[in-house]
Amino acid sequence: QVQLVESGGGSVQAGGSLRLSCAEFGFTDSVWCMGWFRQAPGKEREGVGSISIVPGVPYYADSVKGRFTITQDTANSTLYLQMNSLEPDDTAIYYCAARRGSVCTRLGANEYFHWGQGTQVTVSS
Repeated sequence: QVQLVESGGGSVQAGGSLRLSCAEFGFTDSVWCMGWFRQAPGKEREGVGSISIVPGVPYYADSVKGRFTITQDTANSTLYLQMNSLEPDDTAIYYCAARRGSVCTRLGANEYFHWGQGTQVTVSS
């Protein structure tokens, strides 16, 4: 059974950085897309970025391109989201998610079937 557990959220001032982690459990092969999503109060869940476990090519939403970086430690089944130059508009609950596949360019939340519990990120001005 696939299980995802996020950690690393917190509160920072604008311009600061945070790194989120997502521990992955239950994967029996590498044909998975891993995504990071966020949901701010009163807004729909939006895709931040995604990466295929293999070959590991990341894709980003325009709103975070150049500030956020997705990496993974496949040996330890952990996904990361490094967030730099954080802005108050980045305040949201951040989720990692997984779906079957190796082409991971789409960031539609409705395409992902496995979700973590979420971690709060708050950026103050």
